[in-house]
Amino acid sequence: MPNKPTAIFLMGPTASGKTNLAIRLYQTLPVEIISVDSALIYKGMDIGTAKPSAEELAQAPHRLIDILDPAESYSAMNFRIDALREMAEITAKGKIPLLVGGTMLYYKALLEGLSPLPNADESVRTDIEHKAEKMGWATLHQELAQIDPVSANRINPNDSQRISRALEVFYLTGKTLTELTEQKGDTLPYHILQFAIAPENRQVLHQHIEQRFHKMIDQGFQAEVEKLYARPDLHINLPSIRCVGYRQMWEHLRGDYNLDEAIYRGICATRQLAKRQITWLRGWKTPIQWLDSLQNEQNLKKVQQAFDLAMQT
Repeated sequence: MPNKPTAIFLMGPTASGKTNLAIRLYQTLPVEIISVDSALIYKGMDIGTAKPSAEELAQAPHRLIDILDPAESYSAMNFRIDALREMAEITAKGKIPLLVGGTMLYYKALLEGLSPLPNADESVRTDIEHKAEKMGWATLHQELAQIDPVSANRINPNDSQRISRALEVFYLTGKTLTELTEQKGDTLPYHILQFAIAPENRQVLHQHIEQRFHKMIDQGFQAEVEKLYARPDLHINLPSIRCVGYRQMWEHLRGDYNLDEAIYRGICATRQLAKRQITWLRGWKTPIQWLDSLQNEQNLKKVQQAFDLAMQT
């Protein structure tokens, strides 16, 4: 597609080494980095999101990091608008956009365009949460199955966030999530080189997740969440506080369980997130070149070779 500018996607599950590879690519290719992460957008949420350090950001600046207060919401539509703007700026400079992160919905929104879904409605979400507290998420999943059996079949009965969103869409529009997602918007006007990085051995990823979570604790993750918990405008139903690790630490701070249990639950939630991310990637509709997290030099060469080939065509 010679008439389209080139961009690079570097996707993968959490703790797979995306940031390290992105920094290496920034140092060797004419790229600028755009973060594709629904947690890194929030200010003051640095440790628990594994946000690139100040030193790393000095080496390789990332766009779309620290752009929102945790009290604010951010949708896939917001991301698509922001990312397209940043990509256009980078391309205008004669550089290549390198999009790095693990929020697969954001990548999908860029590639395929967006369905006409309603924005989040905090009052509706709060009503759903209250309903779940009284009746349980299993009952709400059954309600969803009656309204939208396709979505209910796709959504795990324990996935409260996605059940809530599917019901919210129906309550706001009178149409099911399945109906609305069949309608697509504009596709991405770029030629994309797509890569996904992960350890070939899933146990290695689990070890990385556990080690990183304990490192976050040592770095002061609890104190970071305590600052958020002290704010009267933040609560557990906000997307920022529902981020893995933050939700479990928040529940510890309000007395639901002790710190050890919070750490255990946080690690489990992070592993579940990684599993969902890999599932997304395994089912990706467009070709992806897989990279092994443990093969740093080979990964760099593979991306460079693909980039050089794309520039020649």
